[in-house]
Amino acid sequence: MKIFIKTYGCQANISDSEILAGKLKSQGHEIVSSEKQADKIIVNSCSVKNKTQSKILHYLEKNQNKKIEVGGCLIKTIDLTKQFPNIKTLDTINVNKLNQPLVKSHKELAIIQISQGCLNACTFCATKLARGVLKSYRIGDIKREFQTALDQGAKTIYLTSQDNGCYGFDIKTNLPELIKELTSIEGNYKIRIGMMNPWHLRKIKNELIESMKSDKIQKFLHIPVQSGSEKVLKHMKRIHTVEEFKEFSDLFRKSFPRDKYKDSTIATDIIVGYPTETQEDFQETLNLIKEVKPEVLNVSAFSSRSNTQASKLKQLDSKIIKQRTKKINELYNGYRKAIPLRVVE
Repeated sequence: MKIFIKTYGCQANISDSEILAGKLKSQGHEIVSSEKQADKIIVNSCSVKNKTQSKILHYLEKNQNKKIEVGGCLIKTIDLTKQFPNIKTLDTINVNKLNQPLVKSHKELAIIQISQGCLNACTFCATKLARGVLKSYRIGDIKREFQTALDQGAKTIYLTSQDNGCYGFDIKTNLPELIKELTSIEGNYKIRIGMMNPWHLRKIKNELIESMKSDKIQKFLHIPVQSGSEKVLKHMKRIHTVEEFKEFSDLFRKSFPRDKYKDSTIATDIIVGYPTETQEDFQETLNLIKEVKPEVLNVSAFSSRSNTQASKLKQLDSKIIKQRTKKINELYNGYRKAIPLRVVE
């Protein structure tokens, strides 16, 4: 059978699709590059934003006359069969993530999942509903996947999960230990470490910085602050403070200054228009971004996700959210033009 896989969402989802494609190919199916060629379409879905959900629903509606199966996070958070009764669902999440046959998207890029799930309870996030509680994969299994990727020509390796910061906490190890093991492997490659929630850095920050000094590690730190308001962070059940975010950013800047490390990059995420966000709260977010000036700023307008605590709150007017989103993007675009060195994104 000819199968086309349509993927939405994060690096973990891209990895899940590569694993799925590898499994299907090993079963004798052909993975094709477009819907027109396919006997069946598999949609690997994402549940992070309403905007993405709308795109998925539109795609399903447009292709509902075809044979379609849907996997990924969205099927864990909403019932798609009510709107599309002919669609079948499949589990692309609860499968073995390591040392499986793959059909890779890019030969020189490997995406390796180091864990699944998280230890957080953020009020706005539906990911935990889909991915569950943290389950870290053992270092030996990750090393075997890593070596295979190098043997197959990978030059860049992304370490990804729902939260890299808490990697290993459930199996008595941690991210710096994993990094030290991986960088001991010979080869010409670079490792990029994915997103880490700030509060987990309390436990590992010094060891993490030390492990990142290896020339095999991209100097890239993705720590989502989400808001510059302490009050909003508490409402979100983000258990870090603005000051901690600034402290971690400062430690990274001092350890990897941009005049020495051209790829030195701080990335963060901001949610604009959380239901309890006042104009004063938003101004505190602007002030934080002005101060830290992260090289990469991912701005998301708040979108209510089904079955989350934040979905039960009174939502802000969409006009206010659009105005604030425009303002913070203007701030970011303004200072980013002045960054003279290469930014890793």
